[in-house]
Amino acid sequence: MNHFGKLFSVSIFGESHGESVGVVIDGCPAGMPLVVDDFIKDTERRKGGTQKGTTPRQEDDLPIFKSGLFNGKTTGAPLTILFENKNTRSGDYEKQRSVPRPGHADFVAHKKYGGFEDFRGGGHFSGRLTLCLVAVGVVAKKILKNITVSADVISIAGEADLEKGLQKGIDAKDSVGGIVECKVNELPIGLGEPFFDSVESLLSHAVFAIPAVRGIEFGTGFAASSMFGSIHNDAIVDINGKTSTNHAGGIVGGITNSNDLVFRVAIKPTSSTPQEQQTLNWDTNQVESFAVRGRHDLCIALRVPPVLEAVTAMVLVDLMLREQLVKRVF
Repeated sequence: MNHFGKLFSVSIFGESHGESVGVVIDGCPAGMPLVVDDFIKDTERRKGGTQKGTTPRQEDDLPIFKSGLFNGKTTGAPLTILFENKNTRSGDYEKQRSVPRPGHADFVAHKKYGGFEDFRGGGHFSGRLTLCLVAVGVVAKKILKNITVSADVISIAGEADLEKGLQKGIDAKDSVGGIVECKVNELPIGLGEPFFDSVESLLSHAVFAIPAVRGIEFGTGFAASSMFGSIHNDAIVDINGKTSTNHAGGIVGGITNSNDLVFRVAIKPTSSTPQEQQTLNWDTNQVESFAVRGRHDLCIALRVPPVLEAVTAMVLVDLMLREQLVKRVF
């Protein structure tokens, strides 16, 4: 469904071309200062059109507080935040209703919801709703205080030189993917549980709510499969749990070990590409040529870092509340 978390509980709602998208956050501690300006930095980082390779669609993306905030501070009641959709071109989607776009959720959404889904701009499946996740991240990062969560694109189209990777997509007149790395500093020992509520399990659950994520690895990740155990093991060097290496990525037995949390996610090429493709026309029941029109990202990975930081902070706040490690005094 559209809900995540036990004590820090999040629900997102809305569609890409609907009136608005939004989020309800329950479990936010009372008394935390919160203003519109707190959101600007991360919502601007997520926006298209502000960097090469992103969609030209522009929205204000200013938060509108509907509940849970009084006199500039959180009340402890559910915090509801809306973002208006103003710059839409729904006609781009009306024209292609009968030809589901390859790589998008058009076909499965049509089947699952019997044709009643809002198909404009991908509807509820759209990356537009990652704005709601970014808003959650702003709140969660304020709760985490001195714990730093940061994410960066480390490769595009297989190239560590991001400009070179983008140029590969431009030259091919196609979309490209990338890899985004997230790091968290100053985490305490003991967050997470064995097995189903391990830190890796919860982070992976949340990360795959980001459209376009295709894989995740922690620490050394898949490279660990070709290492010797004596090399992969992280030697403990002090009573605080610090290790000489960090192949585990800061998590052992599903629990944080005080070292930096490090993981990477693979982001697929943007499904909307100007390249001609083949798809089914469900009105004629024939496969036909198809090309996506409209405003789309060359590389969606460029917009993922603030979203990845957001879902990471969301998971960590929920885990810290379980351990009663969040101070409710701001």
